[in-house]
Amino acid sequence: MNDKNLLDNFLFSADSQLSQVEFIINLIIAGLLAIILGQIYQKFGNALSNRKSFSHNFILLTLVTVLVISIIKSSLALSLGLVGALSIVRFRGAIKEPEELAYLFFSIGIGLGIGANQVTLTITAFLVIILFVIIIKLIKRDKIGFQNLYLTISCKKNKKVETNKIINCLSKHFTSINIKRLEESDNIIEISFLVEFENIEKLEIVKSELFKLSPKINFNFIDNKGIL
Repeated sequence: MNDKNLLDNFLFSADSQLSQVEFIINLIIAGLLAIILGQIYQKFGNALSNRKSFSHNFILLTLVTVLVISIIKSSLALSLGLVGALSIVRFRGAIKEPEELAYLFFSIGIGLGIGANQVTLTITAFLVIILFVIIIKLIKRDKIGFQNLYLTISCKKNKKVETNKIINCLSKHFTSINIKRLEESDNIIEISFLVEFENIEKLEIVKSELFKLSPKINFNFIDNKGIL
């Protein structure tokens, strides 16, 4: 009987369970941190995807993590069961950029910390990480001093207008160019870039040179921070 009691205590430790009030408080704290994280991502993120929509996942992911950790942390049996369940369930998400994965992992980290009832430690780590994110973003912005635009160029294809000529024109005047989409047929060329340039004068020079290639060329400039 003693061995059985010891085994039960090892597998199910009731002492580590939270009260309902503590659990609700932890959920509220985790939800607030997730909301703040979403605002930080929208303001300081670099992803071209819909950042506002993507950030809504942080709240659900964080709260679910808190729930799961709060349940399984008091039971080794449940922990082992979760490992077994995760081994047969594959989570698939349309993660296009590493930054999105980093913020999702940040959300899970918040949920793990709050779910383990390490509230003070989690909040402290959250504030320090967010501080570093803001500082790095500001330093990078001040150091480089460029503007970020999402540029789409479309025109009819001819001898003067070819993909390599458009790219060469952009490369001469922009700090960097990153091709995001390319559609080319017998008659039409449509290319989307993420471009960086030092000042608006560079943008005007590029427009003038591209118009020399084709007067009917079409431009579409969108601020990277405005893609919501």
